Amino acid sequence: MTGALLLLLVLSPTVAAAGCLILRRPRWCEGLNLAAAAVSLLVALALPPLALGGPRLYWQTYVRLDAAGAWTILCTAVVYFLASLYAVGYMRLLDEDRRLPRFYALFAAFACTMLAAPLMNNIGVYWIAVELTTLVSTFLVGFELGRESIEAAWKYIIVVSAGISLALLGTLLFYWGGSLVAGPTYDMTWEVLQGLAPRIDPVLLDTAFLLVLIGYGTKVGLAPMHTWLPDAHSEGPAPVSAMLSGALLNTAMLGILRFLGVLDPAHGDLLPRTVLVALGAFSLLVAALFIVRQQGIKRLMAYSSVEHMGVLALAFGFGGPLGIAGGLYHMLNHSLNKSLMFFGAGNVMRGYGSKEIPAIRHVLSIYPRSGLLWLAGAVAITGAPPFGLFLSEITILRAGLAGPNAWAVAIMLVLLIVIFIGFLNHFRLMYFDDRGPLPAAAKPLSAWCVAPMILAIIPLLVLGLWWPQAFWHFFAIVAQQLRGGT
Repeated sequence: MTGALLLLLVLSPTVAAAGCLILRRPRWCEGLNLAAAAVSLLVALALPPLALGGPRLYWQTYVRLDAAGAWTILCTAVVYFLASLYAVGYMRLLDEDRRLPRFYALFAAFACTMLAAPLMNNIGVYWIAVELTTLVSTFLVGFELGRESIEAAWKYIIVVSAGISLALLGTLLFYWGGSLVAGPTYDMTWEVLQGLAPRIDPVLLDTAFLLVLIGYGTKVGLAPMHTWLPDAHSEGPAPVSAMLSGALLNTAMLGILRFLGVLDPAHGDLLPRTVLVALGAFSLLVAALFIVRQQGIKRLMAYSSVEHMGVLALAFGFGGPLGIAGGLYHMLNHSLNKSLMFFGAGNVMRGYGSKEIPAIRHVLSIYPRSGLLWLAGAVAITGAPPFGLFLSEITILRAGLAGPNAWAVAIMLVLLIVIFIGFLNHFRLMYFDDRGPLPAAAKPLSAWCVAPMILAIIPLLVLGLWWPQAFWHFFAIVAQQLRGGT
C-alpha cells in the first residue's frame, strides 16, 4: 500500500507534465497541474504516520521512506499545491497563453523532482535527483525572457552546478572511505554508510562532509554560497519563487541533515556541527545587512530566505531533540510563510507595475484583502508572535543554549532583532508612508490570487498558538532515526 502511494506521489506530477505537453491548451494545463498538486498533497499528508515505525525500503532498496524524508515531502507538497492555485490567477496576468502549457509542464516536472529526491536511498542517486531540480527549474527562472531573468537563470545554473559538483566530490570521498572498510563495491545507501562510518578515518569523514556541506549549502543558499539566490528568486514568476524558497531549499537541506546523521554515531566530532552553525550565523549576518538596505521587493523576500536557511542551519547544527524539532517545525512554517510573501509580492508587483519598494505606497488602499494578508505575513516572517515561526525560533534558541555552540545563540538573537526592524520598516513605508502617489490604475486581483494567501496564513496562526503533541512525538522519532535508531 505504501509503495503504491509513493508511486502515485511521483506519477501524478509526471502525468501532468506529459499531459501539458500533449494537450497544449492553457486552461486544461492549469487544471491538470492543479489536480496533480492536490493528489500529491493528499498522499504527502498520509506519509508521516507511515514512517513512524522506521525507514521502509522499496524497489530493491533504491527508494526509502523515513520520517525526515516524509516531512520534507509534506512541506514540498503544501507549497506545490498553494503555488499551483496561485499560478492560475497570476500567470493569466502575464498574457502568455501561448507559452502557458510549457510553463505548467516545467512546473509539474519541477515538483516531481523535489518530491522524488527525499525518497532516494542511494546517496549518489540523491545527488542526481537534486541536480535534476536545478536543470528543470532553470527554465522556470528565465521563463519571462527578460534580460534580467535570463541573466538570473544563467547565474543560477552556473553557481549551483559548480557548488553541487563539490557535493559530488564529497559523495565520492564518502564512498571511497567506505570501500577501505567494506571492500571495493557495496551498496551506497544511507543506512550502510552510517554503519560503516565508525570504522572510517575521522579526517576523511570530516573532509567529505565539508565538501558535501559546501555543495548542498550552495543549493540551500547559505552564505557565502548564496549569490545565485537573490537573482533567481526575484526574477522568476511569483509561483516559481515560492517553489524555490519554500520547497527546493528544504530538499537540499535534507541532504545536509542526513549526512550529519551519518557522522554523529561515528565519532561525535564537533567540527561538522560547528561549521554548520558558523555558516548559519554568517547567513543571518549577510541577510540582515542586505534586508536593511534593500530596495527590490522580491529581493527582500529572497534575502529573507537566506535568513531562514541560516536559522535552519543553526537548528540542525545545534542538534539534539530540541534542535531537530525546532528545525523541522521551522521548515514547515517557513514554507507556508514564504509562499504567502511571494504571492503578496507578485500581486503588488503586477498591480503597481514595479519591483521597487520606493514605487509602492498605500497598499491597503489599493488591495485591502491581499494587502492585509501580506502585512500579516510580513509580521509572521520576522518571527513575531502569535505565528508559527516564533515558536520554532524560540525552540531553536533553547536548543542552542543546551549545546556546545551556545556562542551562536546571542548572535542569532541580535540579528533576528535587526532583521525584524529592517524588514518591517520596508512595509511601514509601503503601507503607511503618505509621500508616495497612488498608482494610476491598479489591476484587479482574482480569487485565485487571494485564496492561497488565506490558506497559508490560517495554519501559520494555528501553529503559532498550538504546537500539536503529535508533532513533538514525530520530531523525536526523526531525531532517533537520524542517529540510526527506530
